[in-house]
Amino acid sequence: MMELGAQMFTLRDYTQTEQDLDFSLGEVAKMGYKTVQLSAVGPIPAEKLRELCDKHGLKIVLTHWNPDRILNDTEAVIKEHEIMGCDYIGIGMMPKKYATPEWLCHFAKDYKEPAKKIAAAGKLLMYHNHNIEFQKFDGKLVIDTLLESFSPDELGFTLDTYWVQMGGADVCAWMEKLGDRIPCVHFKDMAVKGWEPIMAPVGEGNLPWEKILQTLEKTGKTKYILVEQDVCQESPFVCLQKSFDYLHGLGYN
Repeated sequence: MMELGAQMFTLRDYTQTEQDLDFSLGEVAKMGYKTVQLSAVGPIPAEKLRELCDKHGLKIVLTHWNPDRILNDTEAVIKEHEIMGCDYIGIGMMPKKYATPEWLCHFAKDYKEPAKKIAAAGKLLMYHNHNIEFQKFDGKLVIDTLLESFSPDELGFTLDTYWVQMGGADVCAWMEKLGDRIPCVHFKDMAVKGWEPIMAPVGEGNLPWEKILQTLEKTGKTKYILVEQDVCQESPFVCLQKSFDYLHGLGYN
């Protein structure tokens, strides 16, 4: 059964100090979440991050860590994740210089060695997509180049439902294609306000959630559903609660 967690990036304005993070984690635990992804938190040591999450009964299952540190200080990053008890080390966004036809190939050249070190430590480097990975360079999707550049044990993907949709792609088709390479997924919904797409709590937009969940259950390789909402139309705490309630109503917790 997939476990339901909160992507703390949603609450990034409320996680920049130990005191604020402590309060926010407590609120997330009260909502019913059992796991979290740590992303964009303040400069807090790994030991303290683990202590605060343990205090509120929350397991750290994924991070978005500094890509420069993953590249240049790999062993220290691995050690920090061992302290946090976290197996998935995430890159939240491709560093800008790689997102060009001339430099995309350098992403694999640069991150291959860190990926191998992370795998040797029993962990997995994870890549989180936005919509830019669904653009084509020389007739080929960026995400396909990434898939082919790393083996499954070197790079996993944190598939983000909203950004796949924004990329003009089929969410369920990509879940099937990625198969065993998506141990973690990001759930956020897409609604419409006037002429513009907006992010919404899960279940309040237009993504086909029951079909998405059926697809993930069928492939059977996803461990963690992580709710995220980068931009909220109301309190981000309220948005996380609404998403939890919807998914809990479908049988997930």
